[in-house]
Amino acid sequence: MPLLTWRELRGYIRQLPPDARTRLALGDEDGVWGLQEHLTAVVIDELRTANWQRSNEGRKRSEQSPRPKPFPRPGVGGKKPQRDKAGPARQEARQRAMRRAAERKRALAAGEIT
Repeated sequence: MPLLTWRELRGYIRQLPPDARTRLALGDEDGVWGLQEHLTAVVIDELRTANWQRSNEGRKRSEQSPRPKPFPRPGVGGKKPQRDKAGPARQEARQRAMRRAAERKRALAAGEIT
């Protein structure tokens, strides 16, 4: 008989502190920064925004510099992975979908499905 079920193990891992090495090893980035680091990032964002506002004061919108980007934080935002739209897997999936659509259209015309 196992000492621990998978469900119990998952429950224990979820209850670990945010900065536990096990959580970090599993890819949980929330524990990399504490409250102090997040608050410092907020201060940096606010200072960047205030400086941007002062530097663009009195300028037309078309002449203004772009808004400052937020200070990067671990586990927040980030770039989404780009899908390869022209890759072989994508083309194969598109061809399968087109074949299914053609088969469905043929079955509808033949009265096999309604």
